[in-house]
Amino acid sequence: MAVNVVSRAQWGALTPHHKDNLKSPAKRVIIHHTAMKNCKTRTESIKELRIIQKLHMQNRHFDDIGYNFLVGEDGIVYEGRGWGVMGAHTKGNNHDSLGVAFMGNFNNESPSSEALTSVKQLLKAGVTQGFLVPEFLLFGHRDMGDTACPGAKLYTALPLLRPSKKNC
Repeated sequence: MAVNVVSRAQWGALTPHHKDNLKSPAKRVIIHHTAMKNCKTRTESIKELRIIQKLHMQNRHFDDIGYNFLVGEDGIVYEGRGWGVMGAHTKGNNHDSLGVAFMGNFNNESPSSEALTSVKQLLKAGVTQGFLVPEFLLFGHRDMGDTACPGAKLYTALPLLRPSKKNC
């Protein structure tokens, strides 16, 4: 089952100031949560995406939204920086990784099965298309530094995103 990704043009992304491409397929996937509003519909997600992008570009002085992809609770995946582009999601770890953010706060609420399934399909597509190495490593943001991200409930769900040997 293929994953449908809403393009930057479809959600009205601002033009990035600059972008650097990854030098090779990503070796790691780092999972985040936005720690903002949980988005249950496409309309809510698009509104939140625009807020996040402006926050990242104006307040944090990033060149673009920090994540490569974001997913709403309805399972819809949104293109952030996209495939093959260096993100700004995990300081010191962006050169060989893909940053995927679940839209919402998952400290006390579990991510939806739709969102988890879509991210798993996205990662499979990344391997198939050559943007992710088949033996990629998967981490929560907290594994890379002093943060609670991606929230306790999402962190415990990370094993559900790991590819099974027979599927990749």
